[in-house]
Amino acid sequence: MFVAQELRKKNIAEYLLYMWQIEDTIRAFGCSLSRIRREYIDRFDYTDEQKEEESDWFGNLIRMMNQEGCREQGHLQINKVVMQQLQELHAQLLSSSKFPFYNSEYYKVLPFIVELRNRGASKDENEIETCFNSLYGVMMLRLQKKEISPNTQHAITEISTFVGMLNDYYLKDKQKPLEFD
Repeated sequence: MFVAQELRKKNIAEYLLYMWQIEDTIRAFGCSLSRIRREYIDRFDYTDEQKEEESDWFGNLIRMMNQEGCREQGHLQINKVVMQQLQELHAQLLSSSKFPFYNSEYYKVLPFIVELRNRGASKDENEIETCFNSLYGVMMLRLQKKEISPNTQHAITEISTFVGMLNDYYLKDKQKPLEFD
């Protein structure tokens, strides 16, 4: 909860990836709050009050996962909304002539998006989801200490730059709405 709150303010892209990881953490503990409390939260150097807050947060996420039918897979609605906001901003940035650097970065990363989609990314997901899924997948590979090919590393570097740019525009838009054509 504490990490999520900070990331949401500073970096919406990292926030979303973190929340996906939290969803997977909850699944890894069988959606059991008592296990999460005992085997996960207790490992952190939190005060008793912070542990209680963190437990409440996880409890709410578990309840939402149960209600929304994403105990096994998929994402919470709160995370889908963030993704939709990023996709909508992406579309606005692309359609405006006021953001040529964003457009340039998008066309630089587009071949990687196309390749990822050809390799089996869901045809239902939008381009921003494809980028996030690739970033999350590589993040998981790194956590498992698995090798990442040079080609994949190059693609991820480009996608990270692009998503970073989208993140920056998202934060700017939240501070003061961007003006489009």
